[in-house]
This record gives sequence, C-alpha cells and structure tokens, in this order.
Amino acid sequence: MSDLHQRQQDEYWMRYALSLADRASQLAEVPVGAVIVLDNKVIGEGYNRSIIDVDPCGHAEIMAIQDAAKRVNNYRVLDATIYVTLEPCSMCAGAIVHARLKRTVFGAADAKTGCVGSIMNILQHPSLNHQVDIASGVLADECSTQISRFFKARRASIKAEKKAKQALQ
Repeated sequence: MSDLHQRQQDEYWMRYALSLADRASQLAEVPVGAVIVLDNKVIGEGYNRSIIDVDPCGHAEIMAIQDAAKRVNNYRVLDATIYVTLEPCSMCAGAIVHARLKRTVFGAADAKTGCVGSIMNILQHPSLNHQVDIASGVLADECSTQISRFFKARRASIKAEKKAKQALQ
C-alpha cells in the first residue's frame, strides 16, 4: 500500500473514531472514540463510558477490543488496526498488546497519561513478546480540538454552577 493511500485510509477511519467520540461527549463522557478495522471492515468500536458505566476500565479502546474479540470469537485480534482519537493510556496500551493488535493509529498525543510515546511506549517495549506498529498524529488537530472543546465547556459549566450557588446564599 502506498504511503498516500495509507494516510487516506488512516484519516478515513480516524474520522469514524471521531464520530464515536461524539457519542461519548453526548453522554458527558470525555470524548474519546476507537474503532478496530480488519481488511478494511469494522470489527470493533467503542467510546468512553467510564462515568456512565461506573467502570474505571470503560475506556474507548477497551470497549472496542472487547467488541472486536467477540466478533472474531477470539481473545486475540490478530492483524487488525485500532484507530483512537487520543493516545492510549497504560491500561489501554497493555490491552492492545495482549489482544495482539498489529497496528495502533492515534490522533492527539496525551502528555499526562499517554503510553504510546508521550510518557513511555508500552506498545514497543523490548521486553514484551509482542510489539505493535504505531502511527501518531493522524487528524491530531481535530482530535485535540474535540477534547479541548469538551473540557472548556465542562469548566464553564462548573463555574456557572458555583456562581449560581453563591447567588443563592
């Protein structure tokens, strides 16, 4: 596959992941979406559901991996690519390795918790028995803007609630 064709395909699936992140945002969850693709077909998808499901493991990547594993009827999701709008954390990076995904493509880097290069790189750690190919920064601006917009709105809402409470006192 040519580099141009791969980039176009990566951008297509990242837009799909962005649409899944919109679903998380509608639930007042941090807007992160993930889609797993094999042979150019969706085999798994997910979006953040930690708050609504009261589940610290309810990250988009985990949801997508679980969905894909069920669809392929195997806990190993071989030869597949995961597209995720935000750089995976340590938990999600570990799950990606355990699921034996071939490739991870992410949009926005996460300087605080990103474990695919920002603070460490679990996916290509030499001590592990499986390494994952990585493509980073795909539609990074769109992915970053989506998350930034969410947190800006959340901060404004919290500020408005505080102001309303003060007005009642």
